[in-house]
Amino acid sequence: MPTITPRVLKGFRDFLPDAEMARASLVKKLEQVFASFGFVPIDTPVLEYAEILLGKGGGETDKQVYRFLDHGERDVAMRFDLTVPFARFMAEHVDELYLPFRRYHIAKVWRGENTQRGRYREFMQCDFDIVGTDSASADADIVLTAAQAMTKLQVGDFSLRVNHRALFNRFLAHIDASDKSVDILRAVDKLEKIGQQATANALSSLVGSPLASDILEFIRKEDSFEATLDKMHRFCAQKDQAADMAKDRMLKIMECVSAAGFENRMVLDPSITRGLDYYTGMVLETTLAALPEIGSVCSGGRYDELASLYTDKKLPGVGASVGLDRLMAALEAIGKPVVSDESTQILIINQDDIQLPEMHRLANLLRADGFAVEVFPEPKKVVAQYTYAERKHIPLALFLGNASKPYTLRVLGRRENIEIADFSAIGDAARKELDGSR
Repeated sequence: MPTITPRVLKGFRDFLPDAEMARASLVKKLEQVFASFGFVPIDTPVLEYAEILLGKGGGETDKQVYRFLDHGERDVAMRFDLTVPFARFMAEHVDELYLPFRRYHIAKVWRGENTQRGRYREFMQCDFDIVGTDSASADADIVLTAAQAMTKLQVGDFSLRVNHRALFNRFLAHIDASDKSVDILRAVDKLEKIGQQATANALSSLVGSPLASDILEFIRKEDSFEATLDKMHRFCAQKDQAADMAKDRMLKIMECVSAAGFENRMVLDPSITRGLDYYTGMVLETTLAALPEIGSVCSGGRYDELASLYTDKKLPGVGASVGLDRLMAALEAIGKPVVSDESTQILIINQDDIQLPEMHRLANLLRADGFAVEVFPEPKKVVAQYTYAERKHIPLALFLGNASKPYTLRVLGRRENIEIADFSAIGDAARKELDGSR
């Protein structure tokens, strides 16, 4: 039988232990942040009926959906994000839940898009949402959760770039361009990727040069949050209730974010539109000062009508998603790679099969004391066991001795031995070494 060449599809990846432990470390920290804001975990299926997913994110997104007929000839698709399945989830389970409902969902999604640094066809999203309330408090909590997550993950300087889709929509209505709003929003959304001139050309082809100039002026940032907001509001029609409400909402969000101490992180950027069609209010993108070209590492916004596609009940929502793979790529690029601290801490060196039961007894006692411990399974040469520990980034090795020298704790990084007479002292010595290496 011929050997099959092992290979992975383009845009997909295997994760070796170091990378997977680093990813798990990020997930753990994010879960802690989400829980601190009252979010609870859920899960949904990878596969949905195609009609559930298609037409919710926009034409470009629909082209990227992995769609096929299953064995029962059902038209199914793999989720391209976690928000649309969540809207279906809420419509299906709203009577079993409480409102407002705060959830987080950390899982893989799939999009058949062009691959580039930090962008893959299979990737993990970390979503957090509040459904059942249309309030400035909920909007602010999403922004604050994103801010706290970036702080917890120690990404360095970052910006929370926000906008309000309603202000953009009311401006487009004022210049009689609402019928082209989807194309205009997508053109503006690509501003940072393609540049000012290419965006101007794209807008001119849609609405003509004079209106294209007005749009470019509308999306230009001013010197302050308030000045930018006032300019955007002026570009809308006078006595426009929707524009007034959007302006008031943004001011209230900023007040809440400022009160929580993140006012210097939040920037009103009218060019932030988010390409997905379901956003209706505030939108958010989070960028790293050290690597802005990688794009947003945490994005989202308000989507008040998405659940209405599946239910008559009004379920306004707001949420955001941390792009874990893009974030990890960014941290690697700026010299802050994620290193997990949850690997094995102590390797018990196996020198004698006769002592094997005792090794396992001691390993279990050390685990009960809070250490991650493993016993090397075979009595190989000590240098081979050292090599294993080095490749697995295990900092400490423990030798069982005799009555005159019961235990030796070896600090592998320094190649130093610590002689320990009593087992009860191993934990203290190990903790001292592990704390000093952080």
